[in-house]
Amino acid sequence: MSLRMIVAGLAVVIVAVTALSGAVLAAQRGRPSAAPIRGVSDEQGDRPGVGTGAATLRPDTTLPSDPPVVGGPGVQVTPPQLIAIAPAKVSLATLRKIAKLRHVEKVASADGGSVRVSGTALQLLAVDPAQFRSWTPKGVAEHPEVWNALAHDEFVADATAVRRLGLVLGAQYQLDGGPRLRVAASASFGLPGIDGLIGRDLGRRLGFSSGVVVLVHGDSGTLDPARVGRLLGPKAQVVRVGPEPAKGTPSRSPAPPAEALVGRPDSYLELYQRAAAVCPGLSWTVLAAIGQVESGHGRNNGPSSAGALGPMQFMPSTWKAYGVDGDGDGDKDIWSPYDAVPAASRYLCANGAGRGGDKLRKAVWFYNHSWDYVNNVLSLADAYARTYS
Repeated sequence: MSLRMIVAGLAVVIVAVTALSGAVLAAQRGRPSAAPIRGVSDEQGDRPGVGTGAATLRPDTTLPSDPPVVGGPGVQVTPPQLIAIAPAKVSLATLRKIAKLRHVEKVASADGGSVRVSGTALQLLAVDPAQFRSWTPKGVAEHPEVWNALAHDEFVADATAVRRLGLVLGAQYQLDGGPRLRVAASASFGLPGIDGLIGRDLGRRLGFSSGVVVLVHGDSGTLDPARVGRLLGPKAQVVRVGPEPAKGTPSRSPAPPAEALVGRPDSYLELYQRAAAVCPGLSWTVLAAIGQVESGHGRNNGPSSAGALGPMQFMPSTWKAYGVDGDGDGDKDIWSPYDAVPAASRYLCANGAGRGGDKLRKAVWFYNHSWDYVNNVLSLADAYARTYS
């Protein structure tokens, strides 16, 4: 049975809850063809950086709940188990309340809206590619064509929408009352009722509703949609992504080592706070800013073009000198945030970061030899201090 809800310009129809997969098809750039939508189902009816300026850097609002993930190169994916549609923009305070619910590990919001092509509605999310990438299946997250398309104001269609609507990869479609939109790629996102993605900036130009879509990652066997719904209000709609969990599925409860430098905290926020204690006088916000600029808090661990590795992007030679065993597992792992974040604190401290002022600026410069980088990091650190004060 379909569930229907129209919210502030975002009409979402839940027609199926499908398992996530990673298939990606990409069109060749520059293809001039255009094609009408065909084969429309009756179910349609009416129905988200170093070189950037500091002004474009904003604190990651998922930080309180974002769990550190240990892994090798590439994007560390944490796909959603719940997706919710709210009647208005969800406040940061509400997102934090959701993040504190039992078994919730990560929360994010996205913009959403509906566009029409020849009268046919498409339900889209408008996302920041850097932030949304980790919410997709691994095969999608690691496919550059998807994220390049979003950065170029192009449309990435869900594979089910391509089949249902007869969309043609590489074709440009005239939006009713709007610009032409090129279908640059197709991917299986597995988000029920969502026909595809566009970039956040394009969504705002199209008048999409800001922050009305909420994604929740956690223990799929024990996440409670009803609790999320109560926090979002009676007009919100919350559904599971993927198959229903089997009854009796045990929850994960890894026990952290008893003796460790920082242990294994449940969130990046707590990890940055603990790691800052390695360097008396250093604010955790500086570590958070570096972690966001370098890897998006472990979402893209490299290797970089220069050969830097892991969530804090250490060069192997620097890691050899400053790497630490932060979680007490007996290994100094450059890929592990539990080791890399306190190691970054140690490296900054060795260069005078704990003394603040010009010493802090110079220590950040030693981390990456660019004064633009220093300005970006410290500006973002100030923004973290304001956001989480």
